[in-house]
Amino acid sequence: MTNDLLDKIVSLCKRRGFIFPGSEIYGGLANSWDYGPLGVELKNNIKQLWWKKFVQSRDDMVGLDTALIMNPKVWEASGHLKNFTDPLVECKKCHRRFPAITGGLVDFKKIKEDEFEKFNKEIKKGRKYTPGERRCIDFDCGGELMEPKQFNLMFLTYMGPTKDTSSVAYFRPETAQGMFVDFKNILDTTRVSLPFGVAQIGKAFRNEITPGNFIFRTREFEQMEIEYFIREKDWEQSFEYWKKEMSDWIKELGVDAKKVHEVEIPEGERAHYSKRTVDFEYEFPFGQKELYGLAYRTDFDLKNHEKFSGQNLKYKDLETGEEFWPHVIEPTWGVDRSALVVLLESYAEEEKRIVLKLPFKLAPYKAAVFPLLANKPELVEMARKIYDDLRKDFMVVFDGRGNIGKRYYSQDEIGTPFCVTVDFDSLEKGDVTIRNRDTMKQERVKIENIKEFLEKEFTK
Repeated sequence: MTNDLLDKIVSLCKRRGFIFPGSEIYGGLANSWDYGPLGVELKNNIKQLWWKKFVQSRDDMVGLDTALIMNPKVWEASGHLKNFTDPLVECKKCHRRFPAITGGLVDFKKIKEDEFEKFNKEIKKGRKYTPGERRCIDFDCGGELMEPKQFNLMFLTYMGPTKDTSSVAYFRPETAQGMFVDFKNILDTTRVSLPFGVAQIGKAFRNEITPGNFIFRTREFEQMEIEYFIREKDWEQSFEYWKKEMSDWIKELGVDAKKVHEVEIPEGERAHYSKRTVDFEYEFPFGQKELYGLAYRTDFDLKNHEKFSGQNLKYKDLETGEEFWPHVIEPTWGVDRSALVVLLESYAEEEKRIVLKLPFKLAPYKAAVFPLLANKPELVEMARKIYDDLRKDFMVVFDGRGNIGKRYYSQDEIGTPFCVTVDFDSLEKGDVTIRNRDTMKQERVKIENIKEFLEKEFTK
């Protein structure tokens, strides 16, 4: 990661408890990250906002939470065992695997002469490469590379005490298949009728090469996903509808629309199940990359699961008696990429302070409560009482460390929208000072009106 902004975000996340390197006390694990006390709140706020918008507020959506490990036949039917692969090269010496082509810098036989000068400038240690070489890009190794091969990206595991072909299982590479496999159960237990959607938030796993761009791409990640079931004739209209819904969600996160680009994915580059795919790409510090994806999966999944399972997975129109496989529009949002883009968009440096201008709905703490002086029991007691009252309705924090200026700046850096300060006037007049994170303006508010004040600000 060479970008200055991304480096600052990574540093802030570690320093303030948003995101930690995974397994850090044991030297870490490649591109593994843990969400800390503030990070888990940010992540939960994103998921809750998404669930409220796309499930709770709609009549045509139901929720689901399916297993991480499914019957291996699921992945045979879905095409993942056959098609979910990437071309990789393996080092004969250290046996590490690398993408066969990463910007033209790994498969050295394909590198043009003029590209080597640029590549060699980026090497900070070790040997220099010349055209025609095929060597490991781990400069402490430099071993010879095998010819590219297709490697499946599924995370393999074993069910039971023995490790043989009968106990092979996989961690799911996407959340979608659980929604297709449970399609019949959903029809049998709810009153849904076309068009309707099934929504799920959950972890997925892909054993792929992950570049070091913080939480942008990891082997373990979380998705917010919808399978929206429709009649075939309505797919284009539904596709456009969900494209707009995804754009609206991006705005709701506070993302600058000028940095988001809708990219049509051409045939040959789409997933094996997709007839049309549009990626929402964002201008990350490391380049324009996929943020979210929207796919038209046709009736591929239900049709194949019916074929492999022998179960009837058709939808029956109760008015006409017609039976058919519904077609599917699939909008997919990455939770981790949502968190990353929110952090990137919110980060600002103003004079002597660093501030995360997080949307109020997403901020880990909605308010911080201070006693002006931590060594004055009467101020601490009143501040504690206000804090205990507020946390019944909001995620708030009590802070009595250091001087008041440092406390303000600390809360600015973690994105807390408001700071509530109890001073000596509070003891006499029953009011407090509330400071706005973004404007830094202060106003006096009666103690009994603090909740109303915050609620009003959060609904703007």
